Amino acid sequence: MAEMPSLSERALQIWKSGVQAVDSESLVRNAIHVSEQELTVCGHTFPLKGHENLVVVGAGKAGSGMAAGVESALAGSPLAERYRGWVNVPADCVRPLSKINLYPARPASLNEPTPEGVYGSRQILKMISELQQDDLCLVLISGGGSALLPAPLPPVTLEDKQAVTRLLMSSGATIQELNCVRKQISQVKGGRLAQAATCGTVIALIISDVVGDPLDIIASGPTVRDSSTPEEAIRILEQFAPDLHQIPESVWKVLRAHEEQPESSTAESQANVINEIIGSNATALAASEKTALELGFEVYSMGSANEGIAAAVGKELAELCLKIRDGQGPVHRPACILSGGEPVVDLSSTSRPGKGGRNQELVLAALERLWEEDMTGICLLSGGTDGEDGPTDAAGGIINAGILQQAQELQLNVDDFLQAHNAYPCLSQIRGLLKTGATQTNVMDLRVALIE
Repeated sequence: MAEMPSLSERALQIWKSGVQAVDSESLVRNAIHVSEQELTVCGHTFPLKGHENLVVVGAGKAGSGMAAGVESALAGSPLAERYRGWVNVPADCVRPLSKINLYPARPASLNEPTPEGVYGSRQILKMISELQQDDLCLVLISGGGSALLPAPLPPVTLEDKQAVTRLLMSSGATIQELNCVRKQISQVKGGRLAQAATCGTVIALIISDVVGDPLDIIASGPTVRDSSTPEEAIRILEQFAPDLHQIPESVWKVLRAHEEQPESSTAESQANVINEIIGSNATALAASEKTALELGFEVYSMGSANEGIAAAVGKELAELCLKIRDGQGPVHRPACILSGGEPVVDLSSTSRPGKGGRNQELVLAALERLWEEDMTGICLLSGGTDGEDGPTDAAGGIINAGILQQAQELQLNVDDFLQAHNAYPCLSQIRGLLKTGATQTNVMDLRVALIE
């Protein structure tokens, strides 16, 4: 008889099944069907007669797999020789495709806009501004797309935009206020990418990495019309900039020009824009639940909308494991707790944060809570479904009784690592890092806790 996989191996199997369910190539391939007469995308049908060419553009951490899905769906069809494309992706996701150029718009593990990203965005804008009315434009959008698709509105430069972003973030502006300003000085965000397309129909396939799947927030909504105004952006800058000279003159110039000359009715005359979400955290969570049940666990799912502070979420998850172990939880052993969403790291405890990410910090905080406990029969894993957690090469972390014992033998001061937001080197020492490489998808984080 084959030996039963360890608890950690089963936790990883459950986590990986969730990630596999949102495999970007499969999601796109299943969304597109081509016959001799028509193209169908998510139930929307377009006759091939009357639609000449298909241009595929996009950006995001899942862009490589999504583009491969398009090519797979179109292979051998009447459209096989009538499409081309350009998709901005992280450097470690580049691979050769037949007709779609995957462009390295930023280095791996650096989730910030770069000059390369600006170049790639300009190529996309050029491509879609040369389309004919009877062409189709397919836009592939996934998490990370905002940083991978930077196109500041001239004369605003990338440096100008980054300076404004940093100022607003350090001054306590909300993400909504930050997005309002960023969209007003962008050529692509807030629906302007779709607006720039000169064809009759734009179809966006979207993999969501945001709680609640709001179309205008995912990758800053390049195909969703922005409801904010230049006046609002000006008010936000005046509120948060102690000295208005801190804002680059180019930004004021763009905002005031738009204020004086409101956008034309291009947005209304822009032909049909169709937005379809084809994958989300809920998709992954459902697949993980199915696998956990097949492995004999009773499942307690906390859903896909979990946010909060990563360290606090880690401690709460550890507490729930102990309650279930002691027969006081919402399910009986053997149990599997599933949780999706995206907590944040509170950096207020140090001005010089170390190396790590929210998943690593969450797991380390759980380890601290379980320090004095018997962890036998308990395993806890938290990972970013994109394979990236902060600016590191790890997707997240995993802890079990053996890892706790190692930490105790090394006499690690876990609290010191947590206060410095330096989870990576701590977990590295005790073999608690979860490393998967880029997964070609991105639907926030997925947590699995098992109690035997």
